[in-house]
Amino acid sequence: MKRGFYTIMSAQFFSSLADNALFVAAVELLKSSGAAEWQRAALVPMFALFYVVLAPFVGAFADAQPKGKVMFVSNAIKVVGCLMMLFGTHPLLAYAVVGLGAAAYSPAKYGILTELLPPSQLVKANGWIEGLTIASIILGILLGGQLVGQAVASKLLVFDFPLIDTGIDTPPEAAITVLIFVYAIAAWFNTRIPLTGVEMRPIPKNPMELVPDFWSCNSRLWQDKLGQISLATTTLFWGVSGNLRYIILAWSAAALGYSTTQASNLAGVVALGTAVGAVVASMRMKLDRATSVIPLGIAMGVLVIAMNFIHNVWVAAPFLILLGALGGYLVVPMNALLQHRGHNLMGAGRSIAVQNFNEQACILGLGAFYSLSSSMGLSSFGAITAFGLIVAFVMWVIKRWHARNCIVHKDEVDHLLRVARQDNVHG
Repeated sequence: MKRGFYTIMSAQFFSSLADNALFVAAVELLKSSGAAEWQRAALVPMFALFYVVLAPFVGAFADAQPKGKVMFVSNAIKVVGCLMMLFGTHPLLAYAVVGLGAAAYSPAKYGILTELLPPSQLVKANGWIEGLTIASIILGILLGGQLVGQAVASKLLVFDFPLIDTGIDTPPEAAITVLIFVYAIAAWFNTRIPLTGVEMRPIPKNPMELVPDFWSCNSRLWQDKLGQISLATTTLFWGVSGNLRYIILAWSAAALGYSTTQASNLAGVVALGTAVGAVVASMRMKLDRATSVIPLGIAMGVLVIAMNFIHNVWVAAPFLILLGALGGYLVVPMNALLQHRGHNLMGAGRSIAVQNFNEQACILGLGAFYSLSSSMGLSSFGAITAFGLIVAFVMWVIKRWHARNCIVHKDEVDHLLRVARQDNVHG
């Protein structure tokens, strides 16, 4: 791997670490203020909001600027969101601003991989990036849980500035203050990311011209016989995974009687399994064999439903590790295949923006469904059943879809697989 790749990994680690710790802090901030359950569930779709709204623009922005600069600006926006949360803005609105920074960050984070590395290293690079991201999710959720816990929070709240009333009086506020400094570390690494020498694509003078271009790119990926399968799979995976992050917190409270700090420890267990699956996939899978992992998605759906029958932490922990491992092994090769097709069809930034739009629209839709259901009295057990059924059924549909493509469009699929195989060997 090139030296710049490790700088990207470091920047991604600290930014993702803060993102996930902030989620736990925001949940506790709403909980401690007496907010309803549906508002805590609504944090997930609010974070996804700007991914969907700004999808036509962020990819082009990432392609028009050095990606290290884009990532720096994105982290600065996340800091603004944290400050809004500290100074009285409703946590849902402030968290949406953090989501704005994340929406701008993602096309640059993934797009720079295709600029810096040859196709033959894409699966491996994705495995390391996803593995490190999942590690940061584990540590971020654990960090957030500890920061809002009484043991650590009591020590943080002792600190104060002479003659200055900071207004930071609660454990969630102290946690958010710490996380601002973590974002600052990520921003420093962003300044060290090297220029790749790839020609920038200028943004049109009228930004609205990007909308038809975006929809054209979106249509192109959905029409590509490999792109559509990988896009459908990753869209569903991240749509469900994004919401499971909160559902596991709610399930831990309902099934095990856990507090936010205790539940955050268990949520990190899923991420641990995902990291293991991602790393194993990066070592074993090739681009042209990526679609062979689709049946694992059906198994994931069945396992999600099985969570309803677990009421013992010693059973829950290994079960959640297995669930996460299946997800990691599924998403890494499919994500690499999607990047490969997107890069060939339209460029890295635009393809990642299309991917983010579809994935975050799925998170937004499923999160809105869960939040609405919670406001109407649906238990966490009912939500888990619904999510599991959705995953298993849709993954079965995707499996049948790909099988039909291999029969009806055999020549086209074979050609695209040959391209992936050649790029994997010669890239």
